[in-house]
Amino acid sequence: MPTIRRDTPADHPALHAIWRRSVEATHHFLTMPEIDALAPFVEQLLGSGALIVWVLVSGEGEHIGWMGMDGAKLEALFLDPDLRRQGHGRRLVEHATRLHGTVMLDVNEQNPDAVRFYEAMGFTVTGRSPLDGQGKPFPLLHMWRKG
Repeated sequence: MPTIRRDTPADHPALHAIWRRSVEATHHFLTMPEIDALAPFVEQLLGSGALIVWVLVSGEGEHIGWMGMDGAKLEALFLDPDLRRQGHGRRLVEHATRLHGTVMLDVNEQNPDAVRFYEAMGFTVTGRSPLDGQGKPFPLLHMWRKG
């Protein structure tokens, strides 16, 4: 049975690899150079302590996915793309809800699978921004779910 635990520095290479594979599999609106440009930011984010990072690991200790929280805001959720649609994302979101009750997030509008996932999890769109957090023209949907 998978478990959720806090990250350690030893987890970060595996979490970064999951981020990379996940983004390549789901963020079709990004070019490879754009993904490459984001990679150092993700490495820095994982090591900075700016987010509380929760890791989902299998019973055998294999990394399945992770999420990063800033208070009640879900800033990141990435799963090994080979392990999607098995309830792992739901498990992470439910963990965030148990911790914080109401959970907020921003999701790329151009990632329809993620939008559908969050809607199925009970999140509601509360707004939209035409630019992402880096000022790029990748619209974000602002969503929240009351626990």
